[in-house]
Amino acid sequence: MLERSRLPLATVVERVGGLQTQYAPSPYVALWSRMHGFRRDALTKALEQRRIVQATMMRVTIHMASARDFPLFIAGVRRSRQEWWLRTHRKEVEGLDMETVSARVREHLENGPVRAPRLAELLREDGFPTVAWSGAGLWVELVRVPPSGTWKQRRADLYGLAERWVGPSTATEAEGLEHLVRRYLGGFGPATPTEVASWAGVPVTTVRPIMERLALRRFRSEEGKVLFDLPRAPLPGGDAPTPVRFLPTWETALLVHARRTQILPERYRGTVFSTDTPHSLSTFLVDGAVAGSWRYDKERIRLEPFEPLPRGVLRELEDEARGLAAFHEG
Repeated sequence: MLERSRLPLATVVERVGGLQTQYAPSPYVALWSRMHGFRRDALTKALEQRRIVQATMMRVTIHMASARDFPLFIAGVRRSRQEWWLRTHRKEVEGLDMETVSARVREHLENGPVRAPRLAELLREDGFPTVAWSGAGLWVELVRVPPSGTWKQRRADLYGLAERWVGPSTATEAEGLEHLVRRYLGGFGPATPTEVASWAGVPVTTVRPIMERLALRRFRSEEGKVLFDLPRAPLPGGDAPTPVRFLPTWETALLVHARRTQILPERYRGTVFSTDTPHSLSTFLVDGAVAGSWRYDKERIRLEPFEPLPRGVLRELEDEARGLAAFHEG
C-alpha cells in the first residue's frame, strides 16, 4: 500500500495472503493498486497459465492464490471447512455420505470441466439431495476454470478438478496451518492467534499452538495481548509517506480480522459494511485509512468522501482516479 510493487504477480498475491474474489473484478483492482504497471490481461493470463488459482479456500469463500500457496491453504483449512458445513446442514445431511458424493463429482469431471448447474443436476440424477452440491467442493478440491471468473467473463461457474489443474498434493494439515500463519502475518501482522484464525476460518485452538511453536517476533498490544509477527517483517514508522489508494469490494484488509491494521476507522465500518452492501463499498484510502467510497460510472471514477478533504488530497485522488478509470476502460 505504501509503494507499488515491481515483484512478479504471483509473489504479490502471496504477499497479501491471497485475494478474496466473490466479485470477479475485485482482484484486478486490488492488484492495480498494489503493482507498478499492472494490466488486466496479466491476471487473466496467470489464471489461464495456472500460476494463479481461483477456488473456495479460507472462510469457505472464493479466493485467488498462487499455485504454490493453493494446496497448502487447502490442506490447512480442509477439516475445519468440512466440520463447519456438517454443523450448518446437520439436519439436511443426516445419512448422507459425502465421500460417495465426492467420488461421483470426480467421475463427472473425469473428461474435463463442467458448469456448476450441470454438476448439481448430475448429482440430483444420482439420487443425492440438493444440499449435496453445496458441500461437494469441500470433500473434492475444485478450481474455477478460466475464462470463467475473469474480468471479461465474470460468472465463475466452470469447475475442474484441482489435482488435474495444478497437480496432486501431499501437504498435511499441520504444514498448511503453519503456511497460513506465515501468509497472514506477512500480509497483516502483527496479530493475535484469534485474528489469524478468523481470517483462515479455522478454530483458534488449532492456530495458537502453531504460533507459539514457531520462531516469531512477539510484541505487546496496548490492551496487553501478545502479538506475533514474522522475524524480519518491516514495521514502517508512523511518519511513513502514505499515498492515496483505491480498494475494491471484498477487500480483505477491511474485514474484522484485520482491524489491527487500522485501515478502516471504526466510525465508518457501518457505512462501508451496511445491510445494503454486505460485500462492502469500493473505498479509497487517505493517509493509510478509508476516507470515502468510489464507483466507476460513465467512464469516470465518482468519488464520495465521508468527510471534507483538503484540496491537495482531492487533487491527488483525482489523479489516481483517472488512472483507475483508464484501467477500467482497458
